[in-house]
Amino acid sequence: MSKQAIELLVVDDEEFNRDILQELLSNLGYDVTLAVDGEEAWKILNSEQHHFSSILLDRMMPRLDGMGLLARIKADKRFANLPVIFQTAIDHPADIAEGIKAGAFYYLVKPVNKDVLFAIVQSAVSAFRLSDKLSHMADQGSSNLSNLMQRGEFQLRTLNEARTLANALSNYYPQPQRVFLGISELLINAVEHGNLGISYQEKSQLLQEGRWEDEIERLLSLPEFAEKKVRVQLEHVSHEIRLTISDCGAGFDSLEYMEMSPERAFDPNGRGIALSKMTSFDTLEYKGKGNQLLAVVKI
Repeated sequence: MSKQAIELLVVDDEEFNRDILQELLSNLGYDVTLAVDGEEAWKILNSEQHHFSSILLDRMMPRLDGMGLLARIKADKRFANLPVIFQTAIDHPADIAEGIKAGAFYYLVKPVNKDVLFAIVQSAVSAFRLSDKLSHMADQGSSNLSNLMQRGEFQLRTLNEARTLANALSNYYPQPQRVFLGISELLINAVEHGNLGISYQEKSQLLQEGRWEDEIERLLSLPEFAEKKVRVQLEHVSHEIRLTISDCGAGFDSLEYMEMSPERAFDPNGRGIALSKMTSFDTLEYKGKGNQLLAVVKI
């Protein structure tokens, strides 16, 4: 996938910060547009001359600050799925929690670490492009097949299979875009953490080094992981669509990851389960030792 066509919007009232981010991201092949505050950024967004895949947003700015712009973005259906990455000098837990609950995709602390910046931007862009692809498919009438299925069972091993299945399953829901990223996050989590045993700390390091997918492919090629499958069941029961995902792992303490944690706000991973619970499903719970989950959407 060429980064040449991927557009990013950088919003910061400090010229030095804008210049640094533009240089770093342009060197990776991103097409970077700059704005000096939230008001200018909002005008750029409304001009419809760009198709941004993510926004890097300073929190403290004159006129319209980062929280104000974030509120406008999330309230507008044109931009609601656009990932917003806060870059800020504010690292108080209460402020971080406020931003996350308002819909911020990630937090970066100034001065920004280059490797972390690259990993987070790549993650945000990938999430948005998958969501955008699903939106176009839904517009073409491929969504909402829930009345045609009562129960389906599936199994998968790889990241590509997880993404493909997430795309397919989301079309069985009344609002495919709502659930797509949640299903994708949960399936990928079952592959990497469940079947392959990659720890939270190991994934953070792999993302920062740009080796996450390569390491997953390496592990999948090993004989000890050849027969490990993620099993998925989608069931339409009365006024609910119930998604059950089971992996072959030893399980984990899911309670730690069910809510947004300010302590993990600056890590490049660790939000998938909480975001899925907040935005994609009406209920989400892990069973037993934590290697099976049930996610429910009421219809």
